[in-house]
Amino acid sequence: MSNETRRSDDGDSDVGVITKTRPKTKRPNLYRVLLLNDDYTPMEFVVHVVERFFNKNREEATQIMLHVHQHGVGECGVFTYEVAETKVTQVMDFARKHQHPLQCVMERK
Repeated sequence: MSNETRRSDDGDSDVGVITKTRPKTKRPNLYRVLLLNDDYTPMEFVVHVVERFFNKNREEATQIMLHVHQHGVGECGVFTYEVAETKVTQVMDFARKHQHPLQCVMERK
């Protein structure tokens, strides 16, 4: 017998369709990781942070640092929640370790 037609004991035929259910995966929410400007953290330190924690080359890191300096805030990248949270923690810990008041935050995109 095929999968589509089954007969019951009384001779009636039941027709059924086999469907394959596919779970729908939802895209995770994304978060922007931002650096905030302050009057004390050296520009070179900010460039170093962007290179180290956001895998940017010297030119990209410098552009981000200048944007932070000129506009008060700059985006370093967009990540899933867990990755963004980890980056913020790493940057904040690194800045504190080097006695700089650099602030790093995340916001939902």
